[in-house]
Amino acid sequence: MSAEAIQSRRDWLLSERPASRMQARLGRAYVAWRRFSANRLAFLGLLILIALLVVAAFADVLAPYSPTFGDLKGSRLLAPSAEHWFGTDDLGRDILSRVIFGSRWTLYVVILVAVIAAPIGLLVGTVAGYAGGWIDAILMRITDIFLAFPKLILALAFVAALGPGIENAVLAIAITSWPPYARIARAETLTVRNSDYIKAVQLMGASPFRIVLRHIMPLCISSLIVRVTLDMAGIILTAAGLGFLGLGAQPPLPEWGAMIASGRRFVLDQWWVAGAPGFAILIVSLGFNLLGDGLRDALDPRSGDQ
Repeated sequence: MSAEAIQSRRDWLLSERPASRMQARLGRAYVAWRRFSANRLAFLGLLILIALLVVAAFADVLAPYSPTFGDLKGSRLLAPSAEHWFGTDDLGRDILSRVIFGSRWTLYVVILVAVIAAPIGLLVGTVAGYAGGWIDAILMRITDIFLAFPKLILALAFVAALGPGIENAVLAIAITSWPPYARIARAETLTVRNSDYIKAVQLMGASPFRIVLRHIMPLCISSLIVRVTLDMAGIILTAAGLGFLGLGAQPPLPEWGAMIASGRRFVLDQWWVAGAPGFAILIVSLGFNLLGDGLRDALDPRSGDQ
C-alpha cells in the first residue's frame, strides 16, 4: 500500500465529520489504538496476555511432560535442569508442565468471573443511577454491605458454604467482585441521566428499560472494561489464595495457588516448587495491571489525540 493510500485512509479515520456510524466507530477505535500503542508498558502487558493465551491454547503441545503424573521414585524434588527446566515437585511431576497447564485454569477463572460479575454490576449500577429514589437506596445499601467485607474473607465464607472446588471458587469470587462495577456504572449513569441526549430519547417515548439498556449501558462499558482489566490481578490472587487454602482447585489439578500450597513445605530447600507458580502469578498479574493502565489512558474520552 502506497504512502498516499495510507495517509488517505488515516484522514478518513480521523475525519471530524464522519459520513456513517461505522466510520465514526472505526475512527474512535483508531484513535484509542494510537494512544494505547504509544504506551510501551501497556503494549508489554498486552504481549504478556497474548503469550498467556497462546500457552493456554497450546498447552498440550508446549508441555514436555504430563501435568498430573510423575516419576515418584527417580524424579522427586529435582532441581531445575536441562531435562526439567523448572524442576520437579514432591510427587516427581514436571513443574514447567504444571505451570503451562495451570494457565488454562487461570484463564478459566478470570474469564468466568468477568462474564458473571461485570454484567451484574453494570445492571445494578445503571438501574440504581437512572431510577434513583428508594430503588437506588436499596441497591446501593446492598452494594455497601458487600463492600464492607474484605473480598478474600467474603469469598472464603461463600466457598465454605458451597464446598471446595474450582467452580464454587469462581462463583464465590464473582459474587464478591460485582460491587465496584456497580459503583462505577452508577456514577457514570448519574453524569448522563439528565443530559440532553437522554432527555431527547425520553421525549421520543422510549421506555426506561430501553433507555438503560440501549443508551446508558453502552456509555458505561469503556469504564467498566478498564476496571475489570485492573481487577484481573486481584481475581487471580484471590483464586490463588483459595487454592492455597485448599478451597479452590482440588488435587491433582495444576492450579497455581494449589501448587504454591503444596510447595510451601519445601520453600527453604527446594524453592522452585513454590517459586515457579508464584513467578507465573506475578507475571500475569503484572500484565493485567499494565494493560489496564493503558486501556484507561486509551479509552479516556477527555484525552486528546496523541
